[in-house]
Amino acid sequence: MASETAAETAAKPARHQRQELTGKVTSAKMEKTIVVKVTRLVKHKLYTRVMRVSKKFYAHDEQREARLGDTVRIVETRPMSKLKRWRLAEVITRSTRVN
Repeated sequence: MASETAAETAAKPARHQRQELTGKVTSAKMEKTIVVKVTRLVKHKLYTRVMRVSKKFYAHDEQREARLGDTVRIVETRPMSKLKRWRLAEVITRSTRVN
């Protein structure tokens, strides 16, 4: 069963597309973990006013490349701890802030 034929590979269901989010790093003080704040625009149901809704996500950063204030892309992954279900995909823009 180690080697698969082309027919067996084609018959397997494809993995689902992993969810991707973009946000700003609000904390990079933990070991290999960053906190990313993702802000999205939502229309209020009653007043139809557009509001900003933000949420924090804990993401795994293996190489510790993200810093405070960076804009990053995170990807959904398997649970790594109680709160970590995301991992860092890439740093989109670097913060101009000096740490």
